[in-house]
Amino acid sequence: MEPKKTLDNLLGKNIFFLYPSAIIQNELIAELAQQEFEVYIVKNHTNLRRVLQKRPASLVFVNLDEGMSEKDWDVYIRRLIGNVDEPEAFVGVLSANATEAIMRKYINVIKVQCGFIPILPDIHKSTKQVFDILRAQDAKGRRKYIRATIERETNATVNMPLNNSFINGAIRDISVVGFSCAFTEDPQIEKNSLVQNVQIRLQTTLLKVEAIVFGSRMEGMSKVYVLLFTQKIDPDARTRIRKYIQSNLQSKMDLELK
Repeated sequence: MEPKKTLDNLLGKNIFFLYPSAIIQNELIAELAQQEFEVYIVKNHTNLRRVLQKRPASLVFVNLDEGMSEKDWDVYIRRLIGNVDEPEAFVGVLSANATEAIMRKYINVIKVQCGFIPILPDIHKSTKQVFDILRAQDAKGRRKYIRATIERETNATVNMPLNNSFINGAIRDISVVGFSCAFTEDPQIEKNSLVQNVQIRLQTTLLKVEAIVFGSRMEGMSKVYVLLFTQKIDPDARTRIRKYIQSNLQSKMDLELK
């Protein structure tokens, strides 16, 4: 078990929200994505259990107000918790309508590991409570930034000036720290070069940034350049990059959940 724990600590944990309401999805989950947590929305409880088998130590937050009856949720959550020493997942429960009796049942009897979070009119309080739970569970591990690996996708490109012209490339991966990209022909950019007026297109989002060439590597026959954003990057650009990353990862998870 020790190697797995070390890997979890390095990569962080997947966080699943099962049947989230609109406010959970649009406010709470969106904020967690901006805080660099790897969050997913799930609307099929049966397929989620199949995915969890390949992602041990994941965190699952169940919205009791959607999807199933309270009785069926009780059975499902008990199965997720399973063996205390090696559960299918670490479970938290959310509800906007729960009574004190229901809260006590999940905390004291069913013993969900990630607590009971009331969805309050002030959603920021609920978000903080979830954030504190994720921090206690070391959900980020040692990973500071979420990265989207973009394979065979045509919706992420880079355009940047070079020698009084512009070169177009395909982005290979991206985080709020920087990105890697490859070009049809090697532009032979020197390490530590400052590149201004870089245009990045992520689906329909167009960003203008400044970056420094950190280095390069060979991937097959292609030379891949790694560029880091400078401190001049607009905070709004970081927000939009995180939104794209969350959307990209969610799309891949949706395929896995089918």
